[in-house]
Amino acid sequence: MHIRKAELEDLNIIIEIYKNAIKYLNENKIYQWDEIYPNKAILEEDILKKEMYIGIVNNAIVSVVVINSEYDEHYDNFNWECDNFAVIHRLCVNPVNQNQKIGKNTMILIEELLKEKGIKSIRLDAFSLNPYSLRMYDNLGYKKVGETNWRKGLFYLFEKRI
Repeated sequence: MHIRKAELEDLNIIIEIYKNAIKYLNENKIYQWDEIYPNKAILEEDILKKEMYIGIVNNAIVSVVVINSEYDEHYDNFNWECDNFAVIHRLCVNPVNQNQKIGKNTMILIEELLKEKGIKSIRLDAFSLNPYSLRMYDNLGYKKVGETNWRKGLFYLFEKRI
């Protein structure tokens, strides 16, 4: 597996991956995403800002993730350990590649990339009712620093020194 920045020609595949992931999540009663978020405009903007990365196995896109330093104002209410950080958004694994450690491997590659850039920690939020992502972040060593509510419900805030 390797990662690279997403390009506009990847957009249609990326949109399909998110649509399929939303369907998969809904079938598993995990209602964190919908037609409002993340939508085509958000995903296209992520690519144009050069903040979206895709994971590739055998020339197929298997995961998508956004990395930047942007965060919701809710993040300001917590005691984070490190001021030199990046924020992970919208990590998505293509449902046909579930249970293959794609999410974990994507995060490991992202951590290595950010370390090389001199970033000291990663911050992210995860839907409280998504046991798959919560277990993955726990296994990767992310520490819960708080909770907040957004439109879809309760989210946990995590941080990891890298």
